[in-house]
Amino acid sequence: MSAMNATPTTYAVRTLGCQMNVHDSERLAGLLDTAGYVPVELVPEKAARATDAGDEGADVLVINTCSVRENAANKLFGNLGQLAAVKKERPGMQIAVGGCLAQQMREGIVEKAPWVDVVLGTHNLDVLPALLERARHNKKAAVEIEESLKVFPSTLPTHRESAYAGWVSISVGCNNTCTFCIVPHLRGKERDRRPGEILAEVEALVAQGAIEVTLLGQNVNSYGWGFGDKGAFAKLLRACGEIEGLERVRFTSPHPAAFTDDVIDAMAETPNVMPSLHMPLQSGSDRILRLMRRSYRSKKFLGILERVREQIPNAAITTDIIVGFPGETEEDFQATLDVVEASRFSSAFTFLYSPRPGTPAADMADQVPAEVANERYQRLIALQQRISTEENEKLVGTDVEVLVSTGEGRKDSETDRITGRAADNRLVHVALPVGLERPRPGDMVRATVTHGAPHHLIADSGINGGLFEIRATRAGDAWEKQQATKVRLEAEAAGKAPVGLGMPTIRPR
Repeated sequence: MSAMNATPTTYAVRTLGCQMNVHDSERLAGLLDTAGYVPVELVPEKAARATDAGDEGADVLVINTCSVRENAANKLFGNLGQLAAVKKERPGMQIAVGGCLAQQMREGIVEKAPWVDVVLGTHNLDVLPALLERARHNKKAAVEIEESLKVFPSTLPTHRESAYAGWVSISVGCNNTCTFCIVPHLRGKERDRRPGEILAEVEALVAQGAIEVTLLGQNVNSYGWGFGDKGAFAKLLRACGEIEGLERVRFTSPHPAAFTDDVIDAMAETPNVMPSLHMPLQSGSDRILRLMRRSYRSKKFLGILERVREQIPNAAITTDIIVGFPGETEEDFQATLDVVEASRFSSAFTFLYSPRPGTPAADMADQVPAEVANERYQRLIALQQRISTEENEKLVGTDVEVLVSTGEGRKDSETDRITGRAADNRLVHVALPVGLERPRPGDMVRATVTHGAPHHLIADSGINGGLFEIRATRAGDAWEKQQATKVRLEAEAAGKAPVGLGMPTIRPR
């Protein structure tokens, strides 16, 4: 529709929250592409009108919200307040709010911010273009929330930001009842895709040039239980290993209670399943784990890590930890520090507990005072930073193969570094030898680690006459093609694209 206009209707999608939201945002963008909207970055004159409110200059701004992060609602409405002024200047602009907070608040979003045009939930992403049209026609907000999944997101069109890596959803929803978490209420009960559908999507991604895929679910370990196969996830990993051209397979997130040895075996025996594992601890105290309704204890957790490292000695293990859960004592917190010390995580995502309305933990007694929780949080950060530094320093002198990302990397007067991820998912900054052609995002670079820092590795061997190898990949080709397509679309949006005469092309014999 709008792509035919002299000035196309543009859109931008802003993502708040977890990997599931990132995946959903790709679907929302794909739906808008299909409906004829154009990404605002392809229309420079519209992108140029962007303001500090985060509108990006777009005619349609979609905000995909999260309700797990602290003060999520306050941050959303603060941002919507800024956008109200932008919309007053550009009355034709439309604002859509989706995601977990939309699923939770429903009409409450429009009540607090009546300038919002569309509200949709986590279960009906497919209705976005229709709701925008309805709101435009009726000149009033369109709100539509489904109680259960209407269309599986992975069947929808997709606008993928990365040419070399992609998310593939294997399930939606969660059957766990953690007392701090609102996700099962907002995403619903777990629903699994059939293995054939998942593998077909992975194969399609690889055919488009991707060489890395991350399998995504709220609890990937329970995949298959819904259709009666408790070994389905391990089988899925092994099946990914049979896909030609797929070099890296990752997954997130598992749950310690459901993590089984067949998955460890599959990881160890499938060459393209990477030696990285995200294993959420949440707390090292068995008493707090019980209050959290996490159905494992610290001994089981540490046993999983031990078995993983027996089979995959170079595995980098990351985690999630909550500090200050209701009732947490100094003894409980010390138990967390003890488990962190024993676990030797490569990194940890650490969170200060904050109540989520609608969760059992929000109504628990013995809420931990903020100053106590903050002091504990700082001690945990310091401990994990020391461990991360020690673990990264152990890698100095080892060789890494880095999948180059789109980031510009770290630069100083002596080095021109590119950035990417090693096989174990550590962030690596690699120095480029002088005069060498810059590898493309999606290409692979081999170098030797020369420094280990708390949050990254540096591999400067190439500028000292040491190891530096570039391997051009199909993914690099795909990135190059994607850039050429963007240039063409920008020209079309600006009305500067060459006009084809419709003449047939005669190929030389």
